[in-house]
Amino acid sequence: IRDEESGYNKNLFCIPKHYEEDLERVFIPHGLILDRTERLARDIMRDMGSHHIVALCVLKGGYKFFADLLDHIKALNQNGDKSVPITVDFVRIKSQC
Repeated sequence: IRDEESGYNKNLFCIPKHYEEDLERVFIPHGLILDRTERLARDIMRDMGSHHIVALCVLKGGYKFFADLLDHIKALNQNGDKSVPITVDFVRIKSQC
């Protein structure tokens, strides 16, 4: 996002009431994030070929994106010409700061 980007008016979105007063603008709409996540899944499937995929989720914030990405990969795996084995694991990282 460029520094001069003004974003989208928050009135164009369904914002939960408890966030309404805290938000001024929306910079990246949810639909765009979903579209990019699906594209990333397609790129992963293309780049991995028939190799085994090991998916590792870093907990404490990454689980929702990880779940969405895996859903797209699983859909491509089921509906595509090939089926690629996937192993899923989770790690929790403690900050040293």
